[in-house]
Amino acid sequence: VLWKSGDPVKQILAACKTEKIDLLIAGALKRENLVNHYLGTIARKILHGANCSILMITRPSVDETPIKNIVVNAEDSPYIDEAIWAACHWKMADSSWIHIVRELKLLGLALAANEHCTEEEYEQRKQQMLQQEIDVVEQKLKAIPNQKHKINIKIVSGKAGFELARFAERKEADLLVMGAPPRRFSFFTRVFPHDQEYIFNDLPCNVLMVQPRKSK
Repeated sequence: VLWKSGDPVKQILAACKTEKIDLLIAGALKRENLVNHYLGTIARKILHGANCSILMITRPSVDETPIKNIVVNAEDSPYIDEAIWAACHWKMADSSWIHIVRELKLLGLALAANEHCTEEEYEQRKQQMLQQEIDVVEQKLKAIPNQKHKINIKIVSGKAGFELARFAERKEADLLVMGAPPRRFSFFTRVFPHDQEYIFNDLPCNVLMVQPRKSK
């Protein structure tokens, strides 16, 4: 047990670093108001600054609650493989689902549309791109041994973070798993949001942000 005084965010982040914490568990509000969005809540600052994996609890419960739906963000992180691995090894209820979400690159579709292709050719190109994204996920799943959960691969288009949050809500997800972002956020990203800022601003459910374990 550690007792510290001072700024809670600084003390928590310092403890994670000095104690070489693998997983930090903390509570968080599901939705921030406008002031908290720009100034940053404790939960948001921890998500931005921690150098370990973080489990943010938005639905605290004294009783054990079975996990029936896990959504995995398979985009925008160097730790996608770790996120999928964590989801596949999470203890879940029978007849549960893991939904792995990946983004359809709209730039590729826009370029295809500008190539003066026919509607049929455009649709073929779209289906090819969808299959390519599905193949990426399936290859990652092959590297995970003893994977027994039911898997749904979902390809979304649009603003990835926003679509991910809405998909998690539609599926009534119990847990959203993401790889840690490749860089830290700044005030600039509050005004021009990074995809994961949509998640941090309006947590659709409990969130696990994964980073690789550190050597002791």
